[in-house]
Amino acid sequence: MPSSAPITLAIDTAAPRLQLALLMADGTSDVSVDEIGTGHAELIFARIETLLARNGLAYGDLQRLAVTTGPGSFTGLRIGLSAARGVALARSIPVVGVPSLLALSLSGEAARSVCVLVDARRGEAYFQAFSAPGVPEGPARLMTMEAARAAVRPDCVLIETPFVDIVHVARFAASADPVAFAPEAAYIRDADAKPQTNKRIARL
Repeated sequence: MPSSAPITLAIDTAAPRLQLALLMADGTSDVSVDEIGTGHAELIFARIETLLARNGLAYGDLQRLAVTTGPGSFTGLRIGLSAARGVALARSIPVVGVPSLLALSLSGEAARSVCVLVDARRGEAYFQAFSAPGVPEGPARLMTMEAARAAVRPDCVLIETPFVDIVHVARFAASADPVAFAPEAAYIRDADAKPQTNKRIARL
């Protein structure tokens, strides 16, 4: 990591954790992780402030934001994306949206193919193959679990955990093009939250 790396805050709320990473200009990093299934909204800003303060930084020092974009929990994604966009807007700094399967692939071995397979429940899985960590061979897909396992090539490093390495996300985002990685939710499967239709016209 070059010494001029932008000070980057990475946020992940797509899985049952609240994960934050702070990447400093000298390439060092610090993390905050809470094992929670719900309650991200109540904790996220307090945890950000604690992480910044213990590194002698404030919001005004941030130069870039990163946030995982899913697939993942609809509510969790909304909270993480809203927080990242809000801070980025207030500071007039770029925010990089990192798809969660790509983020997971970053834990693979350099120069080796990676297959990411995450249980999507209902007998299905999210699957994506990468020629190297962070380099997708094609789009993420929702498949039957059987089909996803059959798609795993022998030469692939297989990653099945739903939990990203948040420091890898921060390092990736520090040099990624914000235009190419918009902070928009990538559900793959339709969001579980349904529009209300009782006594009103359904929203499209």
